Amino acid sequence: MSGRLQSQLCAQIVAHIRERAMPRGQHLPVQALADLFRVSRAPVQAALKALEQGGVVRLERNRGFFLEREAGELGAADSGPIPVSEEEDEPYLAIASDRLEGKLPERVTENELIRRYQLTRPQAVKIMARVAQEGWAERLPGHGWAFTPTLTSREAYDQGYRFRAAIEAAAVLEPSFRVDQAELVALRDEQRALLAGDLDRAPRTRLFAANSGFHERIMEWSGNPFFIDALRRVNQVRRLIEYRLTVDRSRLERQCREHLELLVMIESGDFVTASAYLRVHIGTARLIKTAGLN
Repeated sequence: MSGRLQSQLCAQIVAHIRERAMPRGQHLPVQALADLFRVSRAPVQAALKALEQGGVVRLERNRGFFLEREAGELGAADSGPIPVSEEEDEPYLAIASDRLEGKLPERVTENELIRRYQLTRPQAVKIMARVAQEGWAERLPGHGWAFTPTLTSREAYDQGYRFRAAIEAAAVLEPSFRVDQAELVALRDEQRALLAGDLDRAPRTRLFAANSGFHERIMEWSGNPFFIDALRRVNQVRRLIEYRLTVDRSRLERQCREHLELLVMIESGDFVTASAYLRVHIGTARLIKTAGLN
């Protein structure tokens, strides 16, 4: 099986697990997944074995594959990132922009993408596999792709930010909120690296991943899978607008410094102040970003 097909199937299986909110121990029948994704059993088995190596599933002899972690504990990274070169990042962003502006229909074929963006077939498949992994398109039988709904209006984008402010501020106050110190240190190092120069040269896709990943990680500390899933869904549908807005990087230094201040509050155990700070932090970003939308 090709590496790109395995990556795509891993992403689809993880997305399926998360969408169904499957509990730990859930059986994952190979034939049922093969039927769902319209492929044979062999590539599904290979994808499940790859997920087993990542600790997502476990294989029990004579019984099959079972989910090793709850759906709420899984993120897109658990299916394994699809590597994309710098030369493929430009057409990827062009597809994102055209989709946001309504220049691409809800369904497209690989041949259409190849002609429109002057791609090779392997490039088109690789880029769209990445899009599928990120959750804003799904593969159709054959060589077609269907785009999933995303935020396109200023009103919907504003509502998404209001929802985020509400749930993220509440999550920090959950009784089950527990800080993972190693993850906190990693988040702090990432924000410092951005301030040290990465803000000026990092691709827009990486900047979005760093920002959304920061907030998702703190949400995961809440221990509440409903909060986690809700935030991931919002981040998924706002992705395209964020790519457009990240062209202006002037506000990103302030964003990183506020992230670092938030980590100080959380590390000290002052969750009440952190909750209020999160609400203001997200609310300020909402005002700045919605002002930049037409």
